[in-house]
Formats: sequence, C-alpha cells, structure tokens
Amino acid sequence: QVQLVESGGGSVQAGGSLRLSCATSDYTYNNYYMGWFRQAPGKEREGVAAIDSNGSTKYADSVKGRFTISQDNAKNTLYLQMNSLKPEDTAMYYCAAARVFFDRWYMLVPGRYNYWGQGTQVTVSS
Repeated sequence: QVQLVESGGGSVQAGGSLRLSCATSDYTYNNYYMGWFRQAPGKEREGVAAIDSNGSTKYADSVKGRFTISQDNAKNTLYLQMNSLKPEDTAMYYCAAARVFFDRWYMLVPGRYNYWGQGTQVTVSS
C-alpha cells in the first residue's frame, strides 16, 4: 500500500505561483506513473500532469507552458510547479500513483491510477 500526502496548496492571486509537493511512503521509482489531478466543485476529476518512471511527462493542454511536473527519487517526492495561475485553476489537487503498466495515452486518465492522496486546495483569485 502506497501512502501519498500532498502539501503546498493555498490562495494566490492570478498570475502568481505555487509549488505542490507529494510525499510518498515508498520509492517513487517503484511507480510506473505518478500524476497530478484536480477537481473543481461540480466537475469531474481531470488529469493535469503525469510522469513515468523514465521521466517522460505529459500535460493537459490547459496547463502546458505554465505547469511543470518533476520528481525527486532521493526524497520520494513528486512536485508540481504552477506558474501564471488563473482563476480557472482553482480546484482540489490530488497526487496519484500507478503500479500497473498502461499506454502513455492513458497517463492523464484518473481511472488508471491505483493510489491517491487526500488532496490540497488551490484557490486563485482574479
């Protein structure tokens, strides 16, 4: 069982930055994929960014060029650097890990991930 704990959320004005962290109870390199997902009130959970064990990344179109996903295997921690934040980025952000192999096409599909954190709230005001 992998435990994931997110931190770093908060309130920021549009144009600002935040860095989310996800500490894992196991080695990050044991996971085939790790990702960040978000869910706004009344909306479905959506994939934001994901990274595979080779360091290959995938981003949602809405965050490309603004968000960067990375992982520090020595610290067993996943990060999401979020720049140029917009009000539409407001959501609960979740860290997730997958230990089953699937095609890269599915990297941002929530249903493919086995383990989830409790989430951290990000609020962007205009």
